[in-house]
Amino acid sequence: MLNSDEATAIHLAGDPNSYVTPHADGPQPPIANADDPGWGIGSAIFVWIASLVLMIIIPLLLLLPYAASKGLQLSDPNYVKALAELALGDKTAVLLQVIAILPSHLLTFVLIWAVVTRFGKRPFWQGIGWDRPVVTDWWWIGIGVVLFGLGILLAGLFGSPKPTQLELIINSSLAARYTISILAVGTAPFVEEFMYRGVLYAPLQKLAGAPVAVFFVLILFTIIHVPQYWPNAGVIAAVALLSIVLTVVRAYTHRLLPCIIIHLVFNGIQAVLLIAQPYAQKILPGSEPVNPTFILLPLLHYFR
Repeated sequence: MLNSDEATAIHLAGDPNSYVTPHADGPQPPIANADDPGWGIGSAIFVWIASLVLMIIIPLLLLLPYAASKGLQLSDPNYVKALAELALGDKTAVLLQVIAILPSHLLTFVLIWAVVTRFGKRPFWQGIGWDRPVVTDWWWIGIGVVLFGLGILLAGLFGSPKPTQLELIINSSLAARYTISILAVGTAPFVEEFMYRGVLYAPLQKLAGAPVAVFFVLILFTIIHVPQYWPNAGVIAAVALLSIVLTVVRAYTHRLLPCIIIHLVFNGIQAVLLIAQPYAQKILPGSEPVNPTFILLPLLHYFR
C-alpha cells in the first residue's frame, strides 16, 4: 500500500506511456499518454504553419539589415529582385539564412512545448512519447545506418545532375557547411520529430487511425522538403522513405525516442561526411569531388 506522503510514479496497467504521481496534498497531475494527446488536430496544424512562417520571417530579420548595409534600398523598384540575388549569391547572406535556422528551431520548440503541456499544465516528455523503447537502442541505430545507405542508392538511381538549392548552400562557404552540419545533429532531429511524429501524428492517429496518420505525415514531411531538393527525384524519394520508416516506427512502438535515435544517426553520418569532404579533397587532390546530392539533411527549408 502506498504511503500518502510518498510520491511514487505508477505505470497504469496496460499503458506504458501513462504515469500518475500521487500526492497527499492537492490534486493529482494529469495523465500523459502519447497516443491520447491533450491537443487536437487544429492545434497541431497551427504549430506546423507557424513553424513555416518562422522559417521565412527569421531569415528576413537577419537578411534585411545586411541588405541595407550593402546599399539596397526599399524605394528601389527592383528591390525584391536585388534582395533575391543577394540572398542566393552573397556568401554572407547565405550564411545568415543558415544561422537563422537555429532561432527558428528554438521558437518552434517553444510552440510545441506550449501545445503539448498546455503552457506547463501537463508533462512534456511523457506527453510527446519520449519513453525508452522496449527494443535495444542498437536496433534503431542500425535502422538509421541502413536508411542512409538506401538514401544513397535512391539518389544514385534517380538523381539529377542539376544542383539543388541545398547543395548550393552547402558549397557556398565552409562556415555554411559547418553550421548546417551542427544543426543537422543539434536541433533538426529533435524539432522535426517533435513536430511530425509527435504533435502532428498523435492527434491524426487518434482521429483517423495509424495508417491515415502515417500517410498524412509522409505527405507533409515530404512536401516541405521539395523546395530544397528539386529537381532531384532521388533525394526526394529518400526523404519520403525516411518519413515512412520513422512514422511506422512511431506507430509500432507508441514512442518518439526510437524515431529521434534513427533520425539522429541518419543526420550524424551526413554531418560527418559534410565536414570531412573538403579535407578529403585536400588529402586526395587527384580524386573527383564528392557529389553532395545524397546529403539528405532533414532541415526545414530556410529560403523560398
